[in-house]
Amino acid sequence: MRFRPCIDLHAGQVKQIVGSSLTDDNPAALQTNFEADHQSDWYARLFRSNNLTGGHIIRLGPGNDVAARRALAAWPGGMQLGGGITIDDAPHWLAAGADAVIVTSWVFHDGQIDHQRLRRLSSLIGPDRLALDLSCRRRDADYFVVTNRWQNFTRAKITPALLDDLAGYCREFLIHGVDVEGKCGGIEMDLISILGRWQGIPITYAGGIRELADIDAIDRLGNGRIDFTVGSALDIFGGSQLRYRDLALRYGLGRS
Repeated sequence: MRFRPCIDLHAGQVKQIVGSSLTDDNPAALQTNFEADHQSDWYARLFRSNNLTGGHIIRLGPGNDVAARRALAAWPGGMQLGGGITIDDAPHWLAAGADAVIVTSWVFHDGQIDHQRLRRLSSLIGPDRLALDLSCRRRDADYFVVTNRWQNFTRAKITPALLDDLAGYCREFLIHGVDVEGKCGGIEMDLISILGRWQGIPITYAGGIRELADIDAIDRLGNGRIDFTVGSALDIFGGSQLRYRDLALRYGLGRS
């Protein structure tokens, strides 16, 4: 299990927001936990100094391209990039320094997986340069992939069969528990248990982490195979519960 860092971009700034508050219908409902004084490249250089590979930069809506390029230029090949990626701009972002692109909505549209699109994209850039974002929300007892900045439910339910179906097209999965994202109120244990029973390509979990006990639970429920990222609880993002330096030293490169 490794710590994967993140840089979330909204309106050109590094921010931490409550994921479930993102909505096109009511922008005023957006709940922001943190707005950084530092530019995106400051964070990329920090992660580079600790060799925390495999982290992700996420563009939450428009107006984030300049900030994304700054971060990628600060650490070429060190981080992945996601947020509105399509087959048309994926090669551009890889050339700009992204280690891989993270894709959801372009592959999951009209409520289902478009296998033709997925095959085309994976063939174009190679599965080793593609990560699939399977961020999900709970509906009754199950978790379903959500798209369009986590606003729209698909019919794709998080199951071992779904992970098996998609694993051959990409190198890893990024999965936010959207209902708890940004709330620092605890993790989605049921979701992590589902993921922990599957043995395949790497998975990174995000959402609700508030303290070391949550990270220990991810390690236990995920059988040591699930990586994690921390947002609002981390001191470099205004949090008080977890120290970036502690996580970088304890769960950095070399951990397995």
